[in-house]
Amino acid sequence: MPGDLPRQRFVLDTSLFITEEIRRDDESLEAAVLRLLDLVSTARLELNISCYVPPSIHDELGTMLRERDVDDAVFSRLDTWVVRKSPDRYGVTIPANVVYNFIDEMSDRVDRGLRVSEEAIREVEQLDPADLTRDTDDGEREAYMTEADRVLSNLRDKYRRALRQGVLDSREDFDLLILARELDAGVVTEDRGIISWADEFGLRYVRGGQFPTLLEEYLRATGVADDD
Repeated sequence: MPGDLPRQRFVLDTSLFITEEIRRDDESLEAAVLRLLDLVSTARLELNISCYVPPSIHDELGTMLRERDVDDAVFSRLDTWVVRKSPDRYGVTIPANVVYNFIDEMSDRVDRGLRVSEEAIREVEQLDPADLTRDTDDGEREAYMTEADRVLSNLRDKYRRALRQGVLDSREDFDLLILARELDAGVVTEDRGIISWADEFGLRYVRGGQFPTLLEEYLRATGVADDD
């Protein structure tokens, strides 16, 4: 059957394997990833569907999975059924309009980051200096920035959202898109920034949580899997 079907390719993001959206009820991360890789292997053998990751994504994913103490069987199946391929950064062209939009967006985000910082500074200016320290048990004053710490924590969160949320912010993200463009492949991710820029690149994409279901439906529609 694989020879009779047109080849489909997908480039997988780290978020696909980590998201809880691929888990069934009470299913562990390890069990969910093994089930996903079983689907990937069956789709490869039966439907001519190939899945790829750039080396940078592979390394990032390996680190995250090891931090979660997954079994070596996961890494074995990952290396067997998901092709590791470096993107052709020299050969793949990007429309000038995509670069133009990226520069324009980053300029806007820098402005938003500055506004967030200015708001935090003004908020600190309104704090009572007496609230910036606390008494220790021995009666001495300790520099403990309670209210200032709260403002700083809020600043970090808002600044991160202003500059990073929904935008390409790593080489791994860029490698993913370049490889997908090179292979004319669909992008599989839960990352909103990658989804947004997949649109800019004119790429197909699938939400990570929907990918196992998509493979199951393909296998069921072709008679490879049962309907039960």
